[in-house]
Amino acid sequence: MTRQTDARTSWDATAYDRFAAHRARPVQILLARVGANDPALVVDLGCGTGASTRPLAARWPRARVLGVDSSPQMLERARRSDPDGRIDWVGADIRDWQAPGRPDVVVTNAVLQWVPGHLELLPGWVENLAPGGWFALQVPGNAGAPSHTLLRGLVERLPEGPELTQLLLGDEAQDPAGYAAALHAAGCAVDAWETTYLHLLDPAGELDAPVLEWMRGTGLRPVLGRLGPAREADLLDRYGAALAAAYPRAPMGVPLPFRRIFAVGQRRA
Repeated sequence: MTRQTDARTSWDATAYDRFAAHRARPVQILLARVGANDPALVVDLGCGTGASTRPLAARWPRARVLGVDSSPQMLERARRSDPDGRIDWVGADIRDWQAPGRPDVVVTNAVLQWVPGHLELLPGWVENLAPGGWFALQVPGNAGAPSHTLLRGLVERLPEGPELTQLLLGDEAQDPAGYAAALHAAGCAVDAWETTYLHLLDPAGELDAPVLEWMRGTGLRPVLGRLGPAREADLLDRYGAALAAAYPRAPMGVPLPFRRIFAVGQRRA
């Protein structure tokens, strides 16, 4: 959930949680394919506000559950959502963090797309699993969607374009076959697939630009706060208009197709 490549990026937990119900759907599907029965240690890498971590604690009530993220803003929201302290929240970059033991389950939900070269990290994460342990990942696969190509086109034309474009979501996500091959090579039995969700945003018509609000919580984060108020407002006006044309409102809401890629590996004993 939190970009791991630039510590200056500010993450807005409120914006991210605005569409929490939509963002939670992939986690439910991902966890349904994890067959761990009574794990002792469960880890959520890139836990964000804890939306993907709390289901881990609910499914495995006897496990020690850790949520790891590099964003203080996200972790603060996560801690407020866990008043009983059921989950251990850890501030760290997932590329460097070492688990306190051999996890039985490691989950990473919508974060690896922000980590360049993350396939190189998979063998280490799998090697650190307990024998028979599970590694489960989900990443968006929509870098070629209008929501992202329109933003890149606008940012590229800015004076800061070369710098800012490098921070935007690119083609880091692999297809299911790529993740299956990487997990198999790391010593796992693998299940991999993809799904395109059709999110129907703002059916009540309460938001002027629902797709823009969706992007405020994710793909826009590396840009916001870097241009000054006036220039940022101009960029958002132009981006919002382009999104409204690309994703027109329908009677049931604003349809947002969203491709997601899943892979689950069980380490061979």
